[in-house]
Amino acid sequence: MRRRVCIVEDDRDLREAMSLMIQFTDNYQFMSAFQNAEEAIEKLKDVEVDAILMDINLPGDSGIECVKKLKALLPKVLFLMCTSYEDDDKIFQSLKAGASGYILKTDGPVKIINALDELFEGGSPMTSSIARKVVASFSKVNINDANVETLTSREKEILDSLARGKMNKEVANELDISMGTVRKHIQHIYEKLQVNTRVEAVNLYLKR
Repeated sequence: MRRRVCIVEDDRDLREAMSLMIQFTDNYQFMSAFQNAEEAIEKLKDVEVDAILMDINLPGDSGIECVKKLKALLPKVLFLMCTSYEDDDKIFQSLKAGASGYILKTDGPVKIINALDELFEGGSPMTSSIARKVVASFSKVNINDANVETLTSREKEILDSLARGKMNKEVANELDISMGTVRKHIQHIYEKLQVNTRVEAVNLYLKR
């Protein structure tokens, strides 16, 4: 059975090239292509589709927003981000929105088709450079989680207060300790979490 594929891409030449790429394969059937998220969301409700090649930098809603909305409407459809961006935040936002893979347009048609094959085999295709970013990010998260676990109960109390927007003086009054003690605890927190600001410290603590 040929898998049905749609494309969301705002660059006309690239959209046409990708459409031809799908049409020249044996395993896939090209269904339709859309130039923006709004058009895709409106028309894909009436199109039988198995996978969507999604660009990120679209006019109006981004490809990430488009995936999020379409995933709610079409939960069984697989999404493969096919983009020029290798930005960490965009990678993770795409995966969080519901994409199953993330590859670069510069990888070329053969790798894009191979990525579709992998997608339908249950995999999560990513270029090697993007996979390394994902692994590095998870390693960093694990290190940060481990660092948070080294905090004392008093240091966690202080972070709780900072997270509520308390200033050092307010923290001292709340916990009945001196300002100097608060500063010393905050310095230890920075060292343990390997951060330089209270914003970084609070963000790490809240993400634990």
